[in-house]
Amino acid sequence: MEKRASRSGGAKRSGERRPTAGGAQRPVLRTVGKRTERDVSKRTSRRAQPSAATRRRRKRGPADVQQELARVAGRNANRALGTLMAAADAFAHDRERETLRILRPLREQLPDSPSVRELTGLAQYRLGNYAAAAKELAAYADLSDSVDQNPVLMDCYRAQRRWRKVEELWLELAAVSPSAELVAEGRIVYAGALADQGRLPEALKLLRKRAEGVKTPKEHHLRLWYALADLEERAGNLARARELFHQVRRADPAFADVAERLAVLG
Repeated sequence: MEKRASRSGGAKRSGERRPTAGGAQRPVLRTVGKRTERDVSKRTSRRAQPSAATRRRRKRGPADVQQELARVAGRNANRALGTLMAAADAFAHDRERETLRILRPLREQLPDSPSVRELTGLAQYRLGNYAAAAKELAAYADLSDSVDQNPVLMDCYRAQRRWRKVEELWLELAAVSPSAELVAEGRIVYAGALADQGRLPEALKLLRKRAEGVKTPKEHHLRLWYALADLEERAGNLARARELFHQVRRADPAFADVAERLAVLG
């Protein structure tokens, strides 16, 4: 896994990544923590778009992807599936440019395949092509009626300083609340976007209300604590930042660059 500097000032954690239904592994948000994996979602009709409150995270397996391709590719479904799996394998091994090369003809032939659009968008995101990634992931959300890539799409818009889009996607994700982990990712990205706009008190408030009372921290709690610690440091609240970084290190000494952050704070 590549390590990029995070938008909140930290470094990425190198860690395990779970495979998705198609065999690919999802890219890390640039904000904080390890890569976040998502499942591939079903395509539904564009003519019957649901409201944001009806969107859900849909877990999928290989059979679902096969059914999707059977619908959109017809008799060429098996060939399309093979191409998609080859692209997913390249993506799983951090070969993003190869992923895009493999997907390019499939993307042209099957523009209504959410699986193809999603993987294309994620590969573009990992390469830092945020405008291109946003285009693909927005199409994926439209085709699948799913919010499961909202945090990544939010981060793409954040990189482009498209603040209204970031906020819209956060409100949509928060309204649906598909999972604690997914909402936490979106919360971290939105807080980072607020801080980017000079709205640091709002960013702190957004993260603080979810940082307390955690007895058994999970991965998304560590990401949230780390992001909040970074913002507390930026706000000059060094004692609180130190306390939060200590919480992260106690739970996982190898998380991101927490040891280095603590050394700097003293």
